[in-house]
Amino acid sequence: MTATYRSIALDLSGLKCPLPVLRTRKALRRLNPGDVLIVTCTDPLAGIDIPHLLRETGDALVRQTASEHALIFEIRKNVSMTGAGTETAPPFKSECEPLP
Repeated sequence: MTATYRSIALDLSGLKCPLPVLRTRKALRRLNPGDVLIVTCTDPLAGIDIPHLLRETGDALVRQTASEHALIFEIRKNVSMTGAGTETAPPFKSECEPLP
């Protein structure tokens, strides 16, 4: 049986430090392992703060992109370690769901 993982969009545009990192932390707590959180921020300090947060939480920064107006972080909620210290990278749905 293949597990299904969600992809959740979190738009934090317009929020300033420390709110983007605080809301990202709160959203990650509500996800299941393997789910993906896609965070959009306009605060340039999020480019420093969110990767630092992920080093603390153990969640994975899959991709970080920057456009002219926003930073976008694709974060995979930490997945249990399996076997000989290898982490699984499960597939996830590409449709974003709003975070409740």
